[in-house]
Amino acid sequence: MPIVMAPLNTDVTVVKIMTEEKTKKHLENLGITIDSKVRVLSEEGGSVILLVKDGRLALDKTMATKIFVRI
Repeated sequence: MPIVMAPLNTDVTVVKIMTEEKTKKHLENLGITIDSKVRVLSEEGGSVILLVKDGRLALDKTMATKIFVRI
């Protein structure tokens, strides 16, 4: 499921990132990689705020719909 549909305050695992290679590399540098654990802290209007490791990260709706996770 896209990360925008993930339940709030639940750890989820990233299974697929459907973006161009340059964007994938940037997300990897931020800690979002395949099999990484993230938590959705807030979701409003399609934009999400994630807890990645010990930091928070905001993603816009376009990017958030391209990251797929599983519970």
